[in-house]
Amino acid sequence: MLAEHLGMASSSLAGRYRRGGFPADIVVRCVADTGINLEWLATGKGRKYDDQQLDASTIARKKLIDGQLFDAGYIMIDKTMILAPKTEPLRPVLIVDEQSQYLIEMGFTEVYDGEWLVEIEGKISIRTLTRIPIKKVRVSGVGMAFDCGLDDISVLGRVTLTIR
Repeated sequence: MLAEHLGMASSSLAGRYRRGGFPADIVVRCVADTGINLEWLATGKGRKYDDQQLDASTIARKKLIDGQLFDAGYIMIDKTMILAPKTEPLRPVLIVDEQSQYLIEMGFTEVYDGEWLVEIEGKISIRTLTRIPIKKVRVSGVGMAFDCGLDDISVLGRVTLTIR
C-alpha cells in the first residue's frame, strides 16, 4: 500500500528495506504530504507536530498544455496567500500555464463575473466571464470576445488567486 501511494514497485520498496539505507526521499515526501515534524518522522523523537499549527494546504497541481490538463503532482500552498475577504477554497487545484499559476476553486455553486476555468469545444482555458441577462455570458480573455448561453460552455472552476 505504501509503495502504491509513493508510485513505486513494491519490490523496490522491499529492496530498500533489506539494504537498510535511510529512505530520505520517502521521508521528505511524507513531511510534505502530512506536515509532520521531520525530526519526529525520521527518529521518533520530539513533537509529532510543531507548536505552531501548519498553515499550509497540499493541493493537486495540473499543467494546462494546448487546451488539455495534465497531472503534475502536488504543491503546498501557504493559506495566508488567500487574502480577506476571500475564503480558503474547499476543492482547490493549482493550474499552471506558460506564464501564470492559478488557484482554482472547483467546488462552486454560482457563476458570476470574474476569471474562470472553462472548457469550450473540448479545449480548456482560463477566460473572463461576464454575466448578461437570460442565462448568458460574455466570454473574453483570449482573442475576440463572444456571447453565448451558460449551457453552451462547461464552467469547471473559479480562479481565486493568480500568480504571475
